[in-house]
Amino acid sequence: MSDALWSKLIGTVPAILWVAFAATVYFTLRGTLIQRMVPRLAAVRALGIEVELAEELLDRAQEEKEAAVTPTAKRVALGRLEHAADALQGGEMLWVDDHPEGNAPLVELFRKAGMRIDVAVSTEEAMPLFRRRPYDIIISDLDRDGDPQAGIKMLRLLEQHKVHVPVLIYTGMFDPERGVDRRIFAATTQPVDLVHYVIDLMERARLGSL
Repeated sequence: MSDALWSKLIGTVPAILWVAFAATVYFTLRGTLIQRMVPRLAAVRALGIEVELAEELLDRAQEEKEAAVTPTAKRVALGRLEHAADALQGGEMLWVDDHPEGNAPLVELFRKAGMRIDVAVSTEEAMPLFRRRPYDIIISDLDRDGDPQAGIKMLRLLEQHKVHVPVLIYTGMFDPERGVDRRIFAATTQPVDLVHYVIDLMERARLGSL
């Protein structure tokens, strides 16, 4: 065999070794890569189902309130729900309303997001709950059992018992031009807005800024 042919053969050895090395690494790690990708793909599929469920529940909440919402506003709220999963998971909420059936879609929505929610139909029922549990958020209506100031009166009780929990007012009738009590984080009649406020508060709580 000529010297030139030997030189060509020797020159191809490094390339052959690299191909063999790459093939060995691929087949060695192939199983590990597949194992890691499968749960991720499953999580993406599960996330898609959850997003569809969230949309259904949000639509039901809008119907309960007879509140119109633009497709863009709903899409933005659903997008925030999808990306705020870590912030909402494990959150603690107390919801005070004498007509809890009207809030059922949103209660289910937040529970599906991983939050724990206690429901009370009166301030009297809520008191022992907020005195013994460290809630992240309290949601309340304003008018309960014919008292249009029931929600505001509950705020005073929270102060008396040194319960420093942000309060959201969610009610069917609210005039923002009349102002909002300083102890209220926000007030709304819109389910989509409530979703944003809950996410805002939970993100702040996770960052320790509340």
